[in-house]
Amino acid sequence: MAKLILTQNDQVIKEFPLNKECLTVGRRPENDIRIENPAISGQHCQIINILNDSFIEDLNSTNGTIVNDRPVKKHALANGDVIKLGEHQLQYVNELASNAAVSDEFAKTMIIRTDAMGMPMHEADAQVEESVEKISEAIAQSEPEPAPEATPEATEVKRARLKILNGTNANKELELTKPMTTLGRPGVQVAAITRRDHGYSIVHVEGKEDQYPIINGTSTGKGIHPLNDKDIIEVAGIKMEIRFF
Repeated sequence: MAKLILTQNDQVIKEFPLNKECLTVGRRPENDIRIENPAISGQHCQIINILNDSFIEDLNSTNGTIVNDRPVKKHALANGDVIKLGEHQLQYVNELASNAAVSDEFAKTMIIRTDAMGMPMHEADAQVEESVEKISEAIAQSEPEPAPEATPEATEVKRARLKILNGTNANKELELTKPMTTLGRPGVQVAAITRRDHGYSIVHVEGKEDQYPIINGTSTGKGIHPLNDKDIIEVAGIKMEIRFF
């Protein structure tokens, strides 16, 4: 299990398992990780855990949150990252964390507004409010995926891309390179596609009551659902085909 190791002056004070979807760090006693130091805000930052990955977000603290000697607002944590909070440090330990390249703006979690795919990605991102907490809640409330059948040969996760089938962006393609990609229109319908060791899956994140993603003409309902090559996915009225390669 992933954990944070709290140290001060190279002395280990305590270890904190990341066993909740969201943990807060700060000076107040109600925080999951309490650090009594005047340089630390009452509620300084939070750690959001999604599948095997964790993200840190500064909560408008007075002195800021530093990861690997760089100030961050949002950051996808990698195994071995060191979070500096005043005189204290939190080391992130998680050998199962994704090895994908990360950035300070949650590179592992990319939200796509399908009707904006024709514009540069940074412009599309600017129009979309990220919903990491909702994704975490959706996954936490979902029933576990059925375990894949054992095979004699070890198989590597295939690469995949989405092809838009309708609307003004028909025939545009998006390669699924991130451990998590969210699709849809915030406030209307959002779903997340996750990439894990045994393949790709989709989970409903938000939308109107009983309005879930559709796969091959059938509503997924709640829960995490595996995706297969050439499946037709419909989210927020946009149809897409997933292709493995």
